[in-house]
Amino acid sequence: MDKTLAWLWLADAVGSACQNARDLLALYPDPEALYDALHAGREAPPYFLSDHAAAQLCDTTPFDYEERLDHCLLTGVEIITPDDAAYPDRLRDLSDMPLVLYITGDPACLNGRRYVGMVGTRRPSAYGRQAAFDLSQELAKQGTVIVSGLADGLDSEGHRAAVEAGTPTVAFLGTAIDTTYPAANLKLRWRIEKDGGAVCSEYPPGYQGKQKGTFLARNRLIAGLSEVLCVAEARIRSGTLNTVSHAERLGRPVLAVPGSIYSPQSQGTNELLRTGRAGVLSKASDVLDCMGVAVEAAAPQQSAFAPEETSPDAQAVYAALGPTPKGVDELAAATGLPASRVLAACTELELYGGAQSQPGRRYVAL
Repeated sequence: MDKTLAWLWLADAVGSACQNARDLLALYPDPEALYDALHAGREAPPYFLSDHAAAQLCDTTPFDYEERLDHCLLTGVEIITPDDAAYPDRLRDLSDMPLVLYITGDPACLNGRRYVGMVGTRRPSAYGRQAAFDLSQELAKQGTVIVSGLADGLDSEGHRAAVEAGTPTVAFLGTAIDTTYPAANLKLRWRIEKDGGAVCSEYPPGYQGKQKGTFLARNRLIAGLSEVLCVAEARIRSGTLNTVSHAERLGRPVLAVPGSIYSPQSQGTNELLRTGRAGVLSKASDVLDCMGVAVEAAAPQQSAFAPEETSPDAQAVYAALGPTPKGVDELAAATGLPASRVLAACTELELYGGAQSQPGRRYVAL
């Protein structure tokens, strides 16, 4: 038996966000062994599973999932389980860890990087959009992987900023892996997958099961993979604050962008700040400091000025310059050069970093 079939059997029976998933794996790390024990009558289903889950474990077999496995293989959907090295290590500590993840894109980005969650309202203000995009882009340029939910609004801004920065980004869906919601994000999803990012879901292709609560369930995965959760803008009652609750439960730091006291879109973030549930997020370095990551210097190094690499006229003018500004006529008298050649030499020195112009066509040495 392909062990992946046993994982599909187990994951389907217990459902997404099973509160005892980690306990279940502690008792039965091998789903094949659990299947053999149940169907041989040697053991009963674990006591902490729901009646529905226990019944499904007994009434189905891993071989019922062969068609799903074949479909995923044919359509390029990868299936990763806790047995796989590609399984996100940061999700292994979740009590409700996913037993199966369906992936499109590149699963390699799910481990070995620094991860920042960027979430917020689906109906943001222009301020919220700009804040989410700018912060995400700067963080992506520093090498962090932006994690979000591919939803309308600020999720999309975070993913889009990462894509434009050329850094992988990870999206967790609350829908079947072969469904993009909203459909307007199909192009963005394609760019995420093409550029080394990953789109992940607990729900298989063509999923028709329970729809209620799937988006709230995926929020725990955004919080779980993230080292820091950032909230760009949120209303006082929103799914974003559900993600914050998961981050708090998992011990992930939360940062929030301060907003206008007159903006409904900022009431949730301002309340997080007022109650101390979040730290202030005003620049990308706030997040990097929280993660203990040093910001890479952006200023390019300049080579030292070498007078000998300039023309004889420039060398003569440079020798006559000093910290006190001198005009063209004064430099002409000091060097014996015509004013036109002095001016040309000063321009050359400026280009090479040996001189700086001052008001009134006067120059100083650097």
